[in-house]
Amino acid sequence: MKIYKKAILPQGFLANGVASGIKKTGKLDLALFYSKEPAKAACEFTTNKIQAAPIELNKRHLKYNRHFQAVIVNSGNANCFNGKSGLKDAQGAAQKLAKNLNINKEAILVASTGIIGSRLPLFKINQGIPLLVKGLSKEGIHKAKRAIMTTDKFTKEITLKLKINSQTVTICGLAKGSGMIAPHMATMLCFIFTDADIAQGALNKALRIAVDKSFNCITVDGCMSTNDSVIFLANGLCGNDTVETNKHFSLFLGALNKVCLELAKMIVKDGEGASKFIQIKVKKAKSFSEAKRVALSIANSNLFKTAIYGENPNFGRVVAAAGASGTNMQEKDLKVKVGPLNKKEINIDVSINRGHASAVVYTSDLTPEYIKINAAYS
Repeated sequence: MKIYKKAILPQGFLANGVASGIKKTGKLDLALFYSKEPAKAACEFTTNKIQAAPIELNKRHLKYNRHFQAVIVNSGNANCFNGKSGLKDAQGAAQKLAKNLNINKEAILVASTGIIGSRLPLFKINQGIPLLVKGLSKEGIHKAKRAIMTTDKFTKEITLKLKINSQTVTICGLAKGSGMIAPHMATMLCFIFTDADIAQGALNKALRIAVDKSFNCITVDGCMSTNDSVIFLANGLCGNDTVETNKHFSLFLGALNKVCLELAKMIVKDGEGASKFIQIKVKKAKSFSEAKRVALSIANSNLFKTAIYGENPNFGRVVAAAGASGTNMQEKDLKVKVGPLNKKEINIDVSINRGHASAVVYTSDLTPEYIKINAAYS
């Protein structure tokens, strides 16, 4: 298994990014990912009860279609809280792209990120689509990965190659996100592509497990957004023996777990205004979910996060946050160990002496810069 800290598209995938004018800065704001051959898709979406129009459209396409060939993404506008107009605009972008690619509009998935409540500038997107399609290439991934960014300070990208039988399978992942990061799912967009031949049930299961142990284990500010999506396409062009839930699954899942976890950590390290990366491990819990609940209670405590920023050894904040999780723990069983606070990466170990399960959650400190960034975001 080989890991590359850059995006390398698998066989049959192309990409591109353009500046369509959505962003006033003139930066890249429209991305396209395309598979030459129809691909299976698995998706995970935010659990926020208010969901953006792209998610509504994607759910429709996933319900009635089995094969997909394109994902179009815009940044700078969330296309959320726009009523029927939002869905109409998302449909309009998919229809325009379908015409330019000569594929069915139901074979397209869409994603948006940015300001909530502003109407999507469909005219600008429709003007940019022909340029997107014309410039599709393997190298276009370098533009696409920048076009999905909003307040991100750096691109999040990783590629992993593994052997299934004698065939080399590639898994490539891209993500964006640095603020409004909370589990179920963390505020982010993630796009994963593989040339592996994998059964639909195995694809769905693998993504669900990988997301639960990565993107659902990070938090920057405890705020959940409306557009969070992980979209995973598998076109099967590698020619490996089909991955089933009982055949090659553990190997494939192990690779996908690595891709998702590395991207999740990158999002936390790019947390808005963050100066420290914090790993919180809770052990000796009754279950993974219990351990995770305690860890997230600590990670989402503003008192804890500001103490870490100030390198203040007030560890009563860890104790209080652990107890506030609602877990029935005893004071005598609660053990807390904190690594050096003057480091960029800090480890917090918590033991609650209730069982044998553990979970790890990743977060960042809370700084004045976070307030500055979000006070001006509009």
